Amino acid sequence: MDRLIRGVERIVVWGASAGGIIVLIQMLWISYGVFTRYGLGKPDRLVTEATALLLFPVAFAGLAFALREDAMPKVTMLIDRFSLRVQHVFAIINHLIMLGVGVFFAYAGVSATIRSFNSGVASEILHWPRWWFWAPGAVALVLFAIYVALRLIRLFMTMTAEGEV
Repeated sequence: MDRLIRGVERIVVWGASAGGIIVLIQMLWISYGVFTRYGLGKPDRLVTEATALLLFPVAFAGLAFALREDAMPKVTMLIDRFSLRVQHVFAIINHLIMLGVGVFFAYAGVSATIRSFNSGVASEILHWPRWWFWAPGAVALVLFAIYVALRLIRLFMTMTAEGEV
């Protein structure tokens, strides 16, 4: 199980890196857009649409990475006062909630990708297929759901293997 999780974590790091690259592209493109708007007096319509369309994949690219790094926001003042076994139970409950939300959003993302692919709809200004923008976000959400499920399985295995955490 640990080897499988490490393999998925490699993909998680690559996904977060791709999200970082998209953020850099957006940063440069927006800087160009600001220059053309205020420096040249000719706003570039492509910048607005492209950065808006790239927000969806960027929003979820680092989600699994944040879980890997334990960077999800959480309040543990009360939970830290409980025994290790109770903390472990809370970790399982937390992962179950994350899995439920992750599967829901993964389903919505994959469904939106499939619908936009089947409809053949393209962006208004760029004329790029919309599914190009939905697909990376959907993949990131599916990856997050898989990663949470694997970590949840590991939590259950450590509880049963040790008998008491």
